Amino acid sequence: MARILLAEDDESMRRFLAKALENAGHEVISFGKGDEAHGCLKQDVFDILLTDIVMPEMDGIEACEKLRKIPELSETVITFLTARGEDYSQVAGFDAGADDYITKPIKPKVLVSKVKSLLRRFKAQEETEEIIKLGNITINREEYKISVGKEEMVLPRKEFELLSLLASKPGKVFKREDILDRVW
Repeated sequence: MARILLAEDDESMRRFLAKALENAGHEVISFGKGDEAHGCLKQDVFDILLTDIVMPEMDGIEACEKLRKIPELSETVITFLTARGEDYSQVAGFDAGADDYITKPIKPKVLVSKVKSLLRRFKAQEETEEIIKLGNITINREEYKISVGKEEMVLPRKEFELLSLLASKPGKVFKREDILDRVW
Protein backbone atom coordinates (compact mmCIF):
# COMPACT_ATOMS: atom_id res chain seq x y z
CA MET A 1 0.00 0.00 0.00
CA ALA A 2 2.57 2.63 1.04
CA ARG A 3 6.30 2.94 1.54
CA ILE A 4 6.90 4.22 5.05
CA LEU A 5 10.14 5.44 6.61
CA LEU A 6 10.02 5.07 10.38
CA ALA A 7 12.50 6.98 12.56
CA GLU A 8 12.26 5.88 16.20
CA ASP A 9 15.17 5.65 18.64
CA ASP A 10 13.51 3.15 21.00
CA GLU A 11 14.26 -0.21 19.38
CA SER A 12 11.34 -2.14 20.91
CA MET A 13 8.89 0.63 19.95
CA ARG A 14 10.40 0.76 16.45
CA ARG A 15 9.91 -3.02 15.98
CA PHE A 16 6.38 -2.84 17.41
CA LEU A 17 5.32 0.02 15.11
CA ALA A 18 7.00 -1.49 12.05
CA LYS A 19 5.29 -4.84 12.62
CA ALA A 20 1.85 -3.21 12.95
CA LEU A 21 2.35 -1.28 9.71
CA GLU A 22 3.78 -4.28 7.85
CA ASN A 23 0.84 -6.44 8.97
CA ALA A 24 -1.42 -3.85 7.31
CA GLY A 25 0.45 -4.35 4.02
CA HIS A 26 2.85 -1.39 4.10
CA GLU A 27 6.55 -1.56 3.30
CA VAL A 28 8.48 -0.18 6.28
CA ILE A 29 12.14 0.84 6.46
CA SER A 30 13.19 1.92 9.95
CA PHE A 31 16.09 3.73 11.56
CA GLY A 32 17.06 4.59 15.13
CA LYS A 33 18.75 7.91 14.34
CA GLY A 34 17.37 11.00 12.68
CA ASP A 35 20.41 11.59 10.46
CA GLU A 36 20.17 8.02 9.08
CA ALA A 37 16.51 8.52 8.18
CA HIS A 38 17.31 11.91 6.63
CA GLY A 39 20.03 10.34 4.48
CA CYS A 40 17.74 7.53 3.38
CA LEU A 41 14.97 9.95 2.36
CA LYS A 42 17.40 11.87 0.19
CA GLN A 43 18.25 8.66 -1.70
CA ASP A 44 14.91 6.85 -1.91
CA VAL A 45 11.21 7.66 -2.33
CA PHE A 46 8.71 7.17 0.50
CA ASP A 47 5.06 8.06 0.85
CA ILE A 48 5.22 8.80 4.57
CA LEU A 49 7.89 9.62 7.13
CA LEU A 50 6.86 8.75 10.68
CA THR A 51 9.39 10.25 13.06
CA ASP A 52 9.87 10.79 16.74
CA ILE A 53 10.87 14.28 17.84
CA VAL A 54 13.53 13.27 20.36
CA MET A 55 16.18 11.39 18.35
CA PRO A 56 19.95 11.00 18.61
CA GLU A 57 22.21 12.81 16.12
CA MET A 58 19.39 14.86 14.52
CA ASP A 59 16.03 15.46 16.17
CA GLY A 60 12.77 15.16 14.27
CA ILE A 61 12.17 18.91 14.09
CA GLU A 62 15.57 19.55 12.53
CA ALA A 63 15.12 16.66 10.08
CA CYS A 64 11.68 17.92 9.07
CA GLU A 65 12.98 21.45 8.44
CA LYS A 66 15.82 20.13 6.27
CA LEU A 67 13.56 17.77 4.33
CA ARG A 68 11.03 20.50 3.55
CA LYS A 69 13.79 22.43 1.78
CA ILE A 70 14.29 19.60 -0.74
CA PRO A 71 11.84 20.08 -3.65
CA GLU A 72 11.86 16.38 -4.60
CA LEU A 73 10.46 15.52 -1.15
CA SER A 74 7.54 17.95 -1.25
CA GLU A 75 5.08 15.08 -1.76
CA THR A 76 6.37 13.08 1.22
CA VAL A 77 3.94 13.18 4.13
CA ILE A 78 5.83 13.96 7.34
CA THR A 79 4.12 12.92 10.55
CA PHE A 80 5.49 13.17 14.06
CA LEU A 81 4.82 10.11 16.20
CA THR A 82 6.01 11.09 19.64
CA ALA A 83 5.31 11.06 23.36
CA ARG A 84 5.76 14.85 23.40
CA GLY A 85 2.18 16.05 23.59
CA GLU A 86 2.74 19.61 24.82
CA ASP A 87 1.26 22.40 22.76
CA TYR A 88 4.64 24.01 22.09
CA SER A 89 6.05 20.72 20.73
CA GLN A 90 3.09 20.33 18.39
CA VAL A 91 3.35 23.94 17.22
CA ALA A 92 7.10 23.49 16.62
CA GLY A 93 6.36 20.33 14.60
CA PHE A 94 3.79 22.01 12.39
CA ASP A 95 5.98 25.11 12.01
CA ALA A 96 8.83 22.86 10.85
CA GLY A 97 6.60 21.55 8.06
CA ALA A 98 4.92 18.46 9.50
CA ASP A 99 1.65 17.34 7.97
CA ASP A 100 0.35 15.65 11.11
CA TYR A 101 1.23 15.00 14.74
CA ILE A 102 0.37 11.78 16.58
CA THR A 103 1.04 11.30 20.29
CA LYS A 104 2.15 8.01 21.81
CA PRO A 105 1.12 5.68 23.18
CA ILE A 106 -1.01 4.66 20.24
CA LYS A 107 -2.77 1.39 19.53
CA PRO A 108 -1.69 -0.42 16.35
CA LYS A 109 -5.16 -0.31 14.77
CA VAL A 110 -5.40 3.42 15.38
CA LEU A 111 -1.94 3.98 13.85
CA VAL A 112 -2.83 1.93 10.77
CA SER A 113 -6.12 3.85 10.39
CA LYS A 114 -4.30 7.18 10.78
CA VAL A 115 -1.77 6.22 8.10
CA LYS A 116 -4.60 5.13 5.80
CA SER A 117 -6.34 8.47 6.38
CA LEU A 118 -3.17 10.45 5.67
CA LEU A 119 -2.61 8.57 2.43
CA ARG A 120 -6.20 9.09 1.35
CA ARG A 121 -6.09 12.81 2.14
CA PHE A 122 -2.81 13.50 0.38
CA LYS A 123 -3.60 11.33 -2.66
CA ALA A 124 -6.86 13.28 -3.07
CA GLN A 125 -4.91 16.55 -2.96
CA GLU A 126 -2.54 15.32 -5.68
CA GLU A 127 -5.48 14.62 -7.95
CA THR A 128 -6.86 18.17 -7.76
CA GLU A 129 -5.96 20.80 -10.31
CA GLU A 130 -2.56 22.46 -9.91
CA ILE A 131 -3.59 26.08 -10.64
CA ILE A 132 -6.77 27.58 -9.20
CA LYS A 133 -8.04 31.04 -10.12
CA LEU A 134 -10.49 33.04 -8.00
CA GLY A 135 -10.98 36.54 -9.33
CA ASN A 136 -7.54 38.16 -9.16
CA ILE A 137 -6.18 35.40 -6.88
CA THR A 138 -4.08 32.62 -8.43
CA ILE A 139 -3.11 29.58 -6.36
CA ASN A 140 -0.34 27.44 -7.82
CA ARG A 141 -0.47 24.17 -5.87
CA GLU A 142 2.61 22.70 -7.53
CA GLU A 143 4.89 25.61 -6.58
CA TYR A 144 3.10 26.58 -3.32
CA LYS A 145 2.61 30.14 -4.55
CA ILE A 146 -0.29 32.55 -4.18
CA SER A 147 -0.62 35.68 -6.28
CA VAL A 148 -3.05 38.51 -5.72
CA GLY A 149 -2.86 40.48 -8.93
CA LYS A 150 0.88 40.76 -9.52
CA GLU A 151 1.83 40.53 -5.84
CA GLU A 152 2.99 37.17 -4.47
CA MET A 153 2.07 36.05 -0.95
CA VAL A 154 3.75 33.47 1.23
CA LEU A 155 1.62 31.44 3.64
CA PRO A 156 2.59 28.67 6.06
CA ARG A 157 2.00 25.22 4.53
CA LYS A 158 -1.17 24.40 6.48
CA GLU A 159 -2.75 27.77 5.69
CA PHE A 160 -1.82 27.37 2.02
CA GLU A 161 -3.35 23.88 1.91
CA LEU A 162 -6.52 25.07 3.64
CA LEU A 163 -6.93 28.00 1.24
CA SER A 164 -6.30 25.81 -1.82
CA LEU A 165 -8.73 23.16 -0.54
CA LEU A 166 -11.49 25.73 -0.02
CA ALA A 167 -10.77 27.31 -3.39
CA SER A 168 -10.77 23.95 -5.20
CA LYS A 169 -14.26 23.04 -3.95
CA PRO A 170 -16.38 26.15 -4.50
CA GLY A 171 -20.04 25.69 -3.87
CA LYS A 172 -19.54 22.80 -1.42
CA VAL A 173 -18.47 24.91 1.53
CA PHE A 174 -18.50 28.50 0.30
CA LYS A 175 -19.30 30.35 -2.88
CA ARG A 176 -16.25 31.72 -4.69
CA GLU A 177 -17.08 35.29 -3.66
CA ASP A 178 -17.39 34.18 0.01
CA ILE A 179 -13.86 32.78 -0.14
CA LEU A 180 -12.55 36.02 -1.64
CA ASP A 181 -14.30 38.09 1.04
CA ARG A 182 -13.11 35.89 3.93
CA VAL A 183 -9.50 35.61 2.76
CA TRP A 184 -8.90 39.14 1.54
